Amino acid sequence: MSFSYTEFLQLMGLYFWPFVRISGMLLMVPLLSASYVPVRVRLILAVFITLGVAPSLDLPPPIDPFTWHGVLLIVQQLGIGVAIGLIFLVIFQAFVLAGHLASMAMGLAMASMVDPATGVNTPIIGRYFTIVVTLLFLLMNGHVLVFTAVMNSFEMLPIGLHFFTQDSLKLIYTFGGQMFEYGVAVALPLVTALLLVNIAFGVVSRAAPALNIFAVGFPVTLLAGLIMLIVTTPLLLPNIQILMNNAIETLSKLSLNQ
Repeated sequence: MSFSYTEFLQLMGLYFWPFVRISGMLLMVPLLSASYVPVRVRLILAVFITLGVAPSLDLPPPIDPFTWHGVLLIVQQLGIGVAIGLIFLVIFQAFVLAGHLASMAMGLAMASMVDPATGVNTPIIGRYFTIVVTLLFLLMNGHVLVFTAVMNSFEMLPIGLHFFTQDSLKLIYTFGGQMFEYGVAVALPLVTALLLVNIAFGVVSRAAPALNIFAVGFPVTLLAGLIMLIVTTPLLLPNIQILMNNAIETLSKLSLNQ
């Protein structure tokens, strides 16, 4: 039984193009894109996901990956995978931003530790939010949702279909803007409460100038911040649910804009 060159390209593309898209997703998706996850592990995972997905796909167009058309298709598939991973990464970064704002309000902006996922210094409140959101993400089967999204993308965005339209790029950066919206929304109750505490200290310092406001202010501000942190932690769950629903809605809109 012999194969023509066109049939060979189709058979190779059936596994190669999904592998490229899935690899792009693993470059950005939360948890698996962390620096402590070895590249070899991500490659092996991409291979196994590809082997599971490819048999259910239609044969792609016979495109030689060593031509200019093939190179552009590689870039396109990487871009689709990165876009899917980036959409879910925004969910995590929203709460990292909330942690930064909360740390500055509590006077803990200089109290930082190295984030093993990124290798950069992160305020300790940001690390707290990241750990809590990671646990909630896994408990809500967010990891399953990510892999379901990338598998469904082959139906919504078939291989070879033009993807980077103006509308699709607008959807991605509009969703990215929600990182700031929900980050501020989560941190706002805590920041507002601590602002009122600082205003109260300002009034007290004018009423009693002999009081050492610096010796009293920081412990009270820290205690008030910890109390508000306990109060606002339950707000993480509804916000992460909203962001995950928005992520799925954004992916659906991407397919409708093609």
